[in-house]
Amino acid sequence: MDVGTFVIGLSLSALRSATPLLYVLLGETLSERAGVVNLGVEGQMLAGALTGFAVTVLTGQPWIGCLAGAMAGLLLSSLHALLSLGLRANMFASGVAVWMLGGGLTAYFGTGFVGQKIDGFSGLKLKGLERFPVLNEAMAQITPTVLLVLFVWPLVGFWLYRARAGLTWRTVGESAETAAGLGLNPIRIRLQAILAGGALSGLGGAALSVDYTRNWIEWMTAGRGLIAVGLVIAARWNPFLALPAALLFGGTEALTLRLQALGVNASPYLLATLPYLVCLAVLIWGTRRAHGRGGMPRDLAAVFSRTE
Repeated sequence: MDVGTFVIGLSLSALRSATPLLYVLLGETLSERAGVVNLGVEGQMLAGALTGFAVTVLTGQPWIGCLAGAMAGLLLSSLHALLSLGLRANMFASGVAVWMLGGGLTAYFGTGFVGQKIDGFSGLKLKGLERFPVLNEAMAQITPTVLLVLFVWPLVGFWLYRARAGLTWRTVGESAETAAGLGLNPIRIRLQAILAGGALSGLGGAALSVDYTRNWIEWMTAGRGLIAVGLVIAARWNPFLALPAALLFGGTEALTLRLQALGVNASPYLLATLPYLVCLAVLIWGTRRAHGRGGMPRDLAAVFSRTE
C-alpha cells in the first residue's frame, strides 16, 4: 500500500468515525449558544443509539431507525428542559440526571438487542474504482449519515450567523435579560435550542449504532457525548470549527484501529485511550484560549438567571 492510498483511506475512515460525534457536537453548540449547558447528551446519544438500532431491527429500514433515534434524543432532552427551565433546577445536575437515566433505561431495555446484526446503509460505489480495491473499499465508508452530517454542518453555521432566528438564539445566550427587554422570550428560545440539540444527539447515537458499528452494546457511546461537550469549548462555540474538532477524535480513533491491524506492538487498551488523550489535550488548549471569554456566550457562565 502506497502512502497516498493510506492517507486517503485514513482520512475517509476518520470522517466516518467522527460522524456520530459531529452530530452531537453540533447539537450541543446550538444549545450552548442559547445559554444552556446540557451534560445529558451522553444519555440522549445512548437513547438514540438503542432506539435507532431497535427500530432498524424491527423494520429493516435504517432511515426510519435514524429518525426514531433523533426522536428519542429529543424526548429525553425535553426532560432536561423541564428540569432546568420549568423547575429552575441547576443545569449541570439536571444534565447528569438525564445522562444517568438514559444509560440506565438503555441498559435495561437493550438487553434483548445485544448480539443482533443489521445491514445498515450502503456506501458509495463509484465507477472506475474497481481497479483500485483499497480506494474502492475506502469510498464505501461514505454512507448517507456521513453525507447528511456534511450538509447539516454548514447549515447550523448559517442558522446561527445568517438566519434571523439563529441570531435571536445567540442574543439569548449573550444576555437573556437584554433579549427579554427586546420582546423575545428567552425560555421559549432556550427550549427550542435544547430540543434541537437533543434531536441531533439522538441522531448521532443512531448513526453510531445503525451505521458505524451496526450493533448494540450497553454504554456503546463510550463517553462520546461528554467529549462533545468538551470539544464545544475547543471549537470556541463556533459550528464551523466543529468538523475539525470532531475529526481530531475520529482521526485518532481511525489511526489506532489501523495501527492495531498492522500489528503494532503496543497494548490495544493503551491505543484505545489515544483519542481521549488527544481530545483532553485539545480541551485544555481550548480552555486556555477561552479564558476571559474566547467566544463563550456571556450568559452561559451564569447557567440560568432567575430574573429572566
